[in-house]
Amino acid sequence: MRSKPLPFLPSPIVLPTFLLAFLLALVSVGASAQGIALADTVLKMPLADDVSMDDAVDSMKLRANSLNFKLVAHLPLSQELAAMEVESGRIEIFQFCDARIANEMLQFNTDFAAYLPCRIALIEDTEGRPWLVTLDLGKIIPSADLPPDLLEKAELVRDNIESIMTAGANGEL
Repeated sequence: MRSKPLPFLPSPIVLPTFLLAFLLALVSVGASAQGIALADTVLKMPLADDVSMDDAVDSMKLRANSLNFKLVAHLPLSQELAAMEVESGRIEIFQFCDARIANEMLQFNTDFAAYLPCRIALIEDTEGRPWLVTLDLGKIIPSADLPPDLLEKAELVRDNIESIMTAGANGEL
């Protein structure tokens, strides 16, 4: 009677090395699964020292108009807070959209609805310094797995939003 060959048994050195590598891989995956810091998901621009917040608003509206981006909503949040007798710095949220591109993105994947319309917040921090803040589309676009034609349009939206912010931050009229 022939004996069956024994299944492969790793040497005493190989097994602990394999287990250590496996555990390190799990730790690495766990760290990346925790996500990224909130600050890593936004694009922030301070207003230039000689640019008032009102000038920044005017500049953003003019730039958006020149890029065919519609201002579809304006939320003067600090006014609402004042009406509730809550003290805050200035907080306004501006929502811009290119309806045609938005529609194409939604036809491709309805999850894009969570990112529409593009928002730029004008905020005054606790030290009185004004900022423009938006979602960093440059971090979102690569993970969207878009076909080439939509990728080009998504990058155009990203560039236009950054252009609107830059105009506001620098008071470009």
